[in-house]
Amino acid sequence: MSKVKYYYDPDTLSYRKIEPKKSRKYRNIFLFLLGAGIFGFLGLTVLLNTNLLNTPRELSLQREVKNYELQFELLDRKMEQIEQVLANIEDRDNNIYRLYFEANPIPEEQRRAGFGGVNRYKSLEGFNNSEMIISTTQRIDIIQKQMVIQSKSLDEITKLAEEKEKLLAAIPAIQPIKNEDLTRMASGYGWRSDPFTKARKMHRGMDFTAPKGIPIYATGDGKVTRADNGSSGYGKHIRIDHGYDYLSLYAHLSKYNVKKGQRVKRGDLIGFVGSTGRSEAPHLHYEVWKDGERINPINFYYGSLTAKEFENMLKFATQENQSLD
Repeated sequence: MSKVKYYYDPDTLSYRKIEPKKSRKYRNIFLFLLGAGIFGFLGLTVLLNTNLLNTPRELSLQREVKNYELQFELLDRKMEQIEQVLANIEDRDNNIYRLYFEANPIPEEQRRAGFGGVNRYKSLEGFNNSEMIISTTQRIDIIQKQMVIQSKSLDEITKLAEEKEKLLAAIPAIQPIKNEDLTRMASGYGWRSDPFTKARKMHRGMDFTAPKGIPIYATGDGKVTRADNGSSGYGKHIRIDHGYDYLSLYAHLSKYNVKKGQRVKRGDLIGFVGSTGRSEAPHLHYEVWKDGERINPINFYYGSLTAKEFENMLKFATQENQSLD
């Protein structure tokens, strides 16, 4: 019930009822509504800036943030796995692959080098999770750099492997005449008695005694540089350039099965045993050259002889007997 106010009128000596003005009434209503609005605004502001009240939009954003944090944790674990696998590959690369192919290992400081210069991550600063985002981005960049270095290293290893394969195929590594076709291994590398002068003379090859017409095989991949009888004493002979400064020579042949300029593979039939040139009987005189010097062929039969066969050959080859040329 509203209060009724009165005032005392001295002229009439009586109390008169105070009638409120309409403007005052409207002002009071306005002040009430203004006060309620201000109070409501302040209360809403307080609630919005505390955890007591969240809008649907804020709740959705909070869920997204939690989801992103979970994804970052999963990404961190995956990066740890990638770093472990990459470290294992790098270890094998340095200590197995590059060691086998005689290549220098990649220094650790080169593999782990950071990124100098300007701040690459300035655009990621100023956020609630900037530290985590920057750390993750740095790790990803380092992993990418390590992978680029490792990829280039493996490309280099591939080239070295191809070159190594060519080298192994080129080195003279088999006996030029099959064991079953030999009469005997007549003479080895070293000082021997000359069959014509009987004088002691350096014999710079190996003689394989075999009947005329027995096949002779290329001992390594290469290119035939000569197939003629234009070299004194050798008669009909073949020379194969294997590359890598290796050359093999096959002398006293009866006929050829290749011609100059032809490329051959290890084990290809290149000619036949004979007794042309300065020769006392049918046999193959075989030489191996390295860097322009004739060396002992006994060290180049690992591709065709067993340990026992090699032991027997070594025994006969070291005997200081008479050569056949």
